[in-house]
Amino acid sequence: MLAEPRRMSSQPVVAPDLYINRELSWIEFNRRVLALALDEHTPLLEQAKFSAIFSNNLDEFFMVRVASLKSQLEAGVTGRSDDGLTPQEQLEAIQTKLRPLLEMQQQHYRHSLKTHLAEYGVQLLDYLRLNEAQKAWADDYFRKAIFPVLTPLAVDPAHPFPFLSNLSLNVAALIRDPDTGRQQFARVKVPQKILPRFVPIPTELSGVVPTPGYTAVPLEQLVAFNLRWLFPGMTIEGHYFFRITRDADLELRDLEADDLMEALQEGLRKRRVGGEVVRVEVADEMPEEVVHLLMEGTDVEPADIYRTNGPLGLDDLMSLMAIPLSQLRDAPHKGRTAPALVRAQRSQLEDGSIKQEEFESIFSVLRRGDVLLHHPFDLFSTSVEEFLSQAAADASVLAIKMTLYRTSKDSPVVASLIRAAENGKQVMALVELKARFDEDNNIQWARQLERSGVHVVYGVLGLKTHTKVLLVVRREKGSLRSYAHIGTGNYNSKTSSLYTDVGLLTAREDFGQDLVELFNYLTGFSKQQSFRKLLVAPVTLRKGMEGLIRREIDHAKAGRGGHIKAKMNALVDPAIIALLYEASAAGVRIELIIRGMCSLRPGLEGVSEGITVISVIGRFLEHSRLFWFANGGQPEMFFGSADWMPRNLDRRVEAVAPIEDPKLQQQIEALLELYLTDTGAWHMHSDGHFAQRQHSGEPKLTQKLLMERWRGGLVPEAKA
Repeated sequence: MLAEPRRMSSQPVVAPDLYINRELSWIEFNRRVLALALDEHTPLLEQAKFSAIFSNNLDEFFMVRVASLKSQLEAGVTGRSDDGLTPQEQLEAIQTKLRPLLEMQQQHYRHSLKTHLAEYGVQLLDYLRLNEAQKAWADDYFRKAIFPVLTPLAVDPAHPFPFLSNLSLNVAALIRDPDTGRQQFARVKVPQKILPRFVPIPTELSGVVPTPGYTAVPLEQLVAFNLRWLFPGMTIEGHYFFRITRDADLELRDLEADDLMEALQEGLRKRRVGGEVVRVEVADEMPEEVVHLLMEGTDVEPADIYRTNGPLGLDDLMSLMAIPLSQLRDAPHKGRTAPALVRAQRSQLEDGSIKQEEFESIFSVLRRGDVLLHHPFDLFSTSVEEFLSQAAADASVLAIKMTLYRTSKDSPVVASLIRAAENGKQVMALVELKARFDEDNNIQWARQLERSGVHVVYGVLGLKTHTKVLLVVRREKGSLRSYAHIGTGNYNSKTSSLYTDVGLLTAREDFGQDLVELFNYLTGFSKQQSFRKLLVAPVTLRKGMEGLIRREIDHAKAGRGGHIKAKMNALVDPAIIALLYEASAAGVRIELIIRGMCSLRPGLEGVSEGITVISVIGRFLEHSRLFWFANGGQPEMFFGSADWMPRNLDRRVEAVAPIEDPKLQQQIEALLELYLTDTGAWHMHSDGHFAQRQHSGEPKLTQKLLMERWRGGLVPEAKA
């Protein structure tokens, strides 16, 4: 029998055998991403995309999570994780779980993706498979476009092992001097950052009628099979590909840094160079003596070597999405303007299209009631961006305040803030400089905003500001009125069409007052300890969420039933997990929709029998966080930027808001029901493994149904 959850002091603590390792749970999530690439029902170019996402996810996992574990190991840390594993045991478990997935990815690329793409005229050819005309063109391309930028680096007593930059793809060459008979090792870096990874070859050279639509050869192979140009007079005895991953996490100690931006820029310079090597990927055919030389040069252990039977760095498969073959991609989804934000009169043209929509003042709309947004089905451009654009141009608007965690290049959001400042409004933007892997981009935005007269702040010392909030203050009839947007997603035009997120536009007075005080907390020296409606981390969010769960426990014990539905990216907080176990034991029914990591073990007898966990992985990245509590027949529901993770509850500034309008509550309930009945969802077993639901007939996929309903102008309807 597994150990029971236990309490220590005032915080519940989960026993190690009831907690799934978060790193292994993350790998399980990335396995579900890979499953989309391997699914024969996924269009071919979308398969390439998901395979690229799988690889990119792994790169970040090694740069941050594996790097952290290795740092702990090197520092002699012997403490155990919440599931009872040492850093060494976690690293070993990661390798065991990861290696079969990498082989599955390569098998799919070699034996499925390339083969089926070729049936549509898309040929990804190895250099040795090129015909004579193609090979002549490729060699000429090498001499003209690649050769001039290459720098071969020899390794011998006079030439130490060269520095290898993070995520660099390289050729290891074995060269022999025919005069002395001496063999040498040389490294050539593949210039994939400045040249396409898959080099297109003119299709007319294929010799096939009709001519295929796209033919390409990997860049690294053009380098490898033309090494004679780099080492004239030498004998090329072998070439082997390898790739380096380094520690790229930034450790910033805000309280010690006089200037956060300066400290961050220095950290970014170090990241570009890279920290310790945490992974070396090598071609499967690389001889052991060359592997040992790489191990010595990069100071890694045998466990850090990942042999790969296929091309390295498959994140570059994303570039194939530019191939103009629409039948190999998902049909485009354009979304529509939220009905509440469009004037009633809409005329249909003869070709069936809708005439250009006319926008009513969003301020007028919000005075009548709240507007719930669900992206990408509701367009971000005609809702949030339009709201900000109207605010920037409105003479009655006095101030605009917002948080920027991640935003896009050529951002309309930033353009509106600049225009508002130029129009004489008080504009404040909190730019989170520490948004991982977006730091450099955010530094550039911060400087541009400051030059335009926007007041730019960088948040609270020691905390990362992750909340997504926007406040507009407007003068109306001699007094001030606040309008707000609170969301689960970033103010980013690009990701708004790729992620599913929920947002609320509102003119509720108590929401506005809460945001005024929240921004004072973020920009000044306020020690705000309570809010009217918002649950704010790290002040009230943990206590508020735990209180809502405990209320369901009380309802269940009193015979009023208890029911919780929650959707989020990750659930790894031990205290919340222990409390959910307690709730399940008390009879509370708990339905969880977790996209990524889940450290809770559902379905355990006597512990979590009342808990189910599913994961929905699809075309759009599930990013919304929704929390529903039955409350004895008077349901309450919340949404916001926070997952149930220690970092979100304790070490970030987050905001979770209630949804109070009855009609909007019905929409949220219907949306959650749609997710929970998704027949393509993955069901979590108590050992942490996810298995896709088996179904007969046409699958009931949430994202597909939402696209169809929004295309028809419908919103999710409450279940009868």
